[in-house]
Amino acid sequence: MDRFSWSNGLLEINETLVIQQRGIRLYDGDDKAKLDAGVALLSTHRLIWRDVKNNECCIAMPLSQIIFFEEQAAGIGKSAKIIIHLHATPANKEPGPYQHSKYSFIKLSFKEHGQIEFHRRLTEEMTQKRWESTPASQPIPTGTGSQTGRTRAVGIVGIERKIEEKRKETDKNISEAFEDLSKLMVKAKEMVELSRSIANKIKDKQGNITEDETIQFKSYLLSMGIADPVTRETHGSGTHYHMQLAKQLGDMLQVPLEERGGMMALTEVYCLVNRARGMELLSPEDLVNACKVFESLKLPLRLRLFDSGVMVVQLQSHSEEEMISSALDNVSDKGSLTAEEFAKLLGLSVLLSKERLLLAEKMGHLCRDDSVEGLRFYPNLF
Repeated sequence: MDRFSWSNGLLEINETLVIQQRGIRLYDGDDKAKLDAGVALLSTHRLIWRDVKNNECCIAMPLSQIIFFEEQAAGIGKSAKIIIHLHATPANKEPGPYQHSKYSFIKLSFKEHGQIEFHRRLTEEMTQKRWESTPASQPIPTGTGSQTGRTRAVGIVGIERKIEEKRKETDKNISEAFEDLSKLMVKAKEMVELSRSIANKIKDKQGNITEDETIQFKSYLLSMGIADPVTRETHGSGTHYHMQLAKQLGDMLQVPLEERGGMMALTEVYCLVNRARGMELLSPEDLVNACKVFESLKLPLRLRLFDSGVMVVQLQSHSEEEMISSALDNVSDKGSLTAEEFAKLLGLSVLLSKERLLLAEKMGHLCRDDSVEGLRFYPNLF
């Protein structure tokens, strides 16, 4: 035990904590020491023991003092131990809890188990001997009385130095992040100009642009997003903002609605619009308010609310009679249909397919069979 010196327990620069274990009792050779309830910390340079009841009581020993070590199995009423054999006490050793000892070994008693992992990590450190390749930049903090004040100052300086290094690393990361953001903004401007150029070509039909190329260009535009999205910053708030937003939605949703049979669920519209707007995301409330003014602006779109509460956006040309007729024709051809089967036939979502069937039922053209197999619609023959 006379190889241990008083310590403040702080790790020095270049020193790394390897493992710590609670419930460790120290033995001076075969004799129990008064240090009976503590935490053992194994670092790359030292073996440290700290009292759990008194944090001021902390001792440390360099790993270079260890000759070899061995395990002692647990017995009846006895905990497992690691026996550590030590070199002779160096002449320049700092003061510690023991000035002299008749033993050349110590024991670590593991009251809360963990001896297997601790033994494995200690073996690794004694094999690698990292304290030789990366010596600590400060002396091991030990001492009592006035010496304690000096070593604590050294520990604080080490902490402050680590904090300063961390701050510099953070500043560097932030600077690099803003550089990447600037590059992204430059690229975004190029993409906006490209989308405007393609849009003008489609609009004016200049050059040798075929119908297939036009469809492909429109697909690219949708993937790249809206060049100038309507925002509250550019168009204010309130009614004027919702009117301008409705006009932009009218231009954007025309083609997707035609491709989807003239009707889309409002949730699907919300996802499609926000995908195209990029960073300028639209709230659900603003989308609903913009859709409500479609009719007053005489746009070719309409917001519709079904009896079930489902809201959809549909083309003005998409008549209710056509939906009922389509549902009746398909059900008559197949004999009976579920919403899932009807959705596959039309290429629509199950939600919209069910609403069409329910509408045809409401008008008296279909009837239902609601069984354990699900909801199935039949032609109404009565």
